[in-house]
Amino acid sequence: MSPALELRAVGAEKAGRAVLQDVSLALAAGEVLGVVGANGSGKTTLVRASLGLAPLTAGEAWLGGFAVRTLSNHKRAALAAYLPQDRRVGWSLPAWRIAALGAPSAGPMQARAAALGALKKVGMAGLAERGVLEMSGGERARVLLARLLVTRAPLFVADEPDAGLDPDAQRLIMELLRAAAGEGAAVLVTLHDLTLAAGTCDRLAVLGGGRVLSLAAPEEALSPTVLRTAFGLEGGLVATAAGPVLAARRSAPGAPALT
Repeated sequence: MSPALELRAVGAEKAGRAVLQDVSLALAAGEVLGVVGANGSGKTTLVRASLGLAPLTAGEAWLGGFAVRTLSNHKRAALAAYLPQDRRVGWSLPAWRIAALGAPSAGPMQARAAALGALKKVGMAGLAERGVLEMSGGERARVLLARLLVTRAPLFVADEPDAGLDPDAQRLIMELLRAAAGEGAAVLVTLHDLTLAAGTCDRLAVLGGGRVLSLAAPEEALSPTVLRTAFGLEGGLVATAAGPVLAARRSAPGAPALT
């Protein structure tokens, strides 16, 4: 079976500056792959390049065994569902109608039922009739996640879905994405919270300077060397009953090494 997503030696530029260089990775059904890195490391460009939304200067992106550049918009949408960072919504439609946009091919009754089911999963069933522009940013983020879930696409791509949310909502989002993987979807998610990423992702791709510095299980991907190189942090992951926790501090010239 072909990977749900594959990047082969991909390069990309932004405003004439190289943002991705020789990036290769593959994502299988049932897996959650987290992409982490400092600001400006290329996370969002990697997401957009994977979906054919950012032009490549080198290499090739593949969805479900098809080169992205050969796919129609309709076929690409059938292979991957995308939750971007930008949570702006142009019209204050009821939450259930926004969520139902994830099922454009379904009949009205089926789309509404799917939307209400997804809103219940994200804890928004009681606000199904409320206009999304009347909601807080966190509530709107949950509605947009519900839209993603309604698609039932074989690949879910979420760009910083935890941004600006309280810890409970962050955990809920990752639990739902993990549940989708458990049902057979592949999940690509960019995250800033390294503890959250380590505790919820099967593998992590750590970006630095537009390159993949590490691609492995969290404990290996976030080694002390990688943390120092990618984030300027001294420390590492500590095992706890609740899962791995990042214990680190900013690197400083002359600071003693952590033991």
